[in-house]
Amino acid sequence: MRTISRLNRHRKMNKIMHRTIVVVLLGLLILLLKKRRGPRGVHVGDLAYWIEIPYQVRYMHDLVGVSDGDCRDQLRMDRSTFHKLCFLLHSQCGLKSSRNVTIAEKVAMFLSILAHHTKNGTVKFQFKRSGQTVSKHFHAVLHCVLSLHSSFLVMPTVVTDEEADPRWEKFPGCLGALDGTYIDVHVPTIDKGRYMNRKGQCSVNVLGVCDRNMQFVYVLTGWEGSAANSRVLRDAVNRANGLKVPRGNYYLCDNGYPNCEGFLTPYKGVRYHLNEWTAR
Repeated sequence: MRTISRLNRHRKMNKIMHRTIVVVLLGLLILLLKKRRGPRGVHVGDLAYWIEIPYQVRYMHDLVGVSDGDCRDQLRMDRSTFHKLCFLLHSQCGLKSSRNVTIAEKVAMFLSILAHHTKNGTVKFQFKRSGQTVSKHFHAVLHCVLSLHSSFLVMPTVVTDEEADPRWEKFPGCLGALDGTYIDVHVPTIDKGRYMNRKGQCSVNVLGVCDRNMQFVYVLTGWEGSAANSRVLRDAVNRANGLKVPRGNYYLCDNGYPNCEGFLTPYKGVRYHLNEWTAR
């Protein structure tokens, strides 16, 4: 009997000790949680709320939901332009959110690659997505962007004899103007010589053709930076779906291009004052 009573006493003591330990640990945990704060002064209750949100949602919030400066640095456009682009791709191109990836995240991955020449592996790490997911959505957004060419490329209007704008009244039959620009690119070392422009930078020579309202009519990219402007223009004109100039009309261009049918360059040896043009 004495042995049984001792065993019962030991069991009761063990239960009391276990309960005491649990209560002490809970008290310490509560005290620790009261003193601990999350990032930027967020309380633990708020921190627990953020932890439940998927990483991609929090990352997109920081990327396009906080400041225009951060959005411009990462995606090369402010938040308003970014959301307008997302709306345009959704309404006109049919781009839709998938079960796990929103339209905004798809466009952000696409712009991250274009803006910084970012590799698939880097974007995969930033967005916590698989490389296959990044590649799939990049090509989906690219296909939608290319389909917008009819919305952004306009048909030029001809300057008539009754033109009222003093800047264009001297150019009847003119369709607009064209010029080339260099866009920096990263190329393999073996190809750097071909892409080196006259300024010593690796780039592509891009031809842009605009109407009188500075709206793009035609764009040709892909030529190496070492290619002359006249060569790029010749390629644009000779392509099957290239730049077409109706007979009797022309585009204004600088002396880097030939003075021939369809293209009018300034007189050689004559000084032109741009401030007089812009002052009007």
